[in-house]
Formats: sequence, structure tokens, C-alpha cells
Amino acid sequence: MEETVPGTEAAQIPRQRGASLLEAAVRYAEERHWDVFPGTWLEAARGVQRCSCGATACAAPGAHPARADWAAQATGSATVARRMWQKQPTASVLLPTGRTFDAIDVPETAGFLALARMERMGLTPGPVTQAPDRRMRFLVLPGAAAKVPDLAGRLGWSPSGLDLRACGEGAYVAAPPTRCGAWGAAVQWACPPTSANRWLPDVEELIPALAYACGRER
Repeated sequence: MEETVPGTEAAQIPRQRGASLLEAAVRYAEERHWDVFPGTWLEAARGVQRCSCGATACAAPGAHPARADWAAQATGSATVARRMWQKQPTASVLLPTGRTFDAIDVPETAGFLALARMERMGLTPGPVTQAPDRRMRFLVLPGAAAKVPDLAGRLGWSPSGLDLRACGEGAYVAAPPTRCGAWGAAVQWACPPTSANRWLPDVEELIPALAYACGRER
């Protein structure tokens, strides 16, 4: 039986466990109106997971665009998404940033510290992914990439001194249940998409907790 994230409406976004990549891609487009596009995937070779791109030193095995025109390929149509993953069922599910959301990329330890701080502050984060590279991506309203340096500076932090990166136009994030990395572990939701976080926060709401957590990690 398929596991679903409680609290979402109608066709629920499935959890990473037991959900197919095709199902997840279709539901991201259908429920959240997020653009999606298929990326590379992992292939077993001599007991080792390698990226389908063929590069022996791939920087993001199984989780990067498979085509140079990926930005034009990304679609918000569930019908088109279904067709793309039917052609390649093992393709990673990638979400372009700079459209319906930007993403704030931080180390995993800083991300959990920031989530705990947000809870104490009464803030509701948007969806947050937790990836095998031990990084977390906080989804926020578009435009965050342009705001982060100034916001961090106003809080007394040097943006170059923080391990915090804003992903905007021209970038992307891997979504659950994509499997990537040398061990083929799955991207997961640290904070899953629900009806409660359908409206994404502005980066201004989250940056104090995120900058503080990254500063502590530094």
C-alpha cells in the first residue's frame, strides 16, 4: 500500500518510500504546480553505483540534468511529466529553482539547528529536502537569491563566511524519491509538502535562523 504524506489534499504527495519516480513527478506537477524535469540516474557497474552520464568523477551522480536544454524541458504539466518518466522510469526528479520557488542550501547539521530554532520562534518553514550529500534545501518564495547577501549582511554576517547558498534562476534541486550519490541513498523530505506549507515563506522570515545556524557551524 502506498504511503502518503498526511494532511495534503486530494491526490496526496507520496512519501519517498515505496513511491515511484513517475508518481512523484506527476504529483509534484499536479498538486504543487511545480515544474519538473528528468535528470540522470544511477546504474550498477561491478557492484558500484555510477551516474548514467558516464563520467567516472561525476560531481552529482544520479542527480543532475541529462540534457543541456533542461530549463526548456522542465514542465508543470502532469501529462507531459508522465510521458517523460514513462520513457525513462529511473530518471531522477529535478525541480528548477527561480520559478515557483528558490531554495536555500545549507549543511544538514545547520539545517536541523535552524528548524529547531524556527519552531521556537513560531515560524512555519516551507518544504525542506534532506539529501545524501548531507545538505538541506529550504524552499522559499522566488527572489531569495537576490536578497540573501543583503539580508545576511544586515544581520551582521558576511555572506562569504557562511556555508549558505541561495539557488535561483538557472539552478535546480533533486526531489524525493530520487536516489543519488555513491551509495544510491534517497533524497528525503525533512519537512514534507503539506497543505500547511502550500504558501511558501519569504526568505526574510527564515534567514535569521538559517544564518545563525550556519554561523554556529562555521
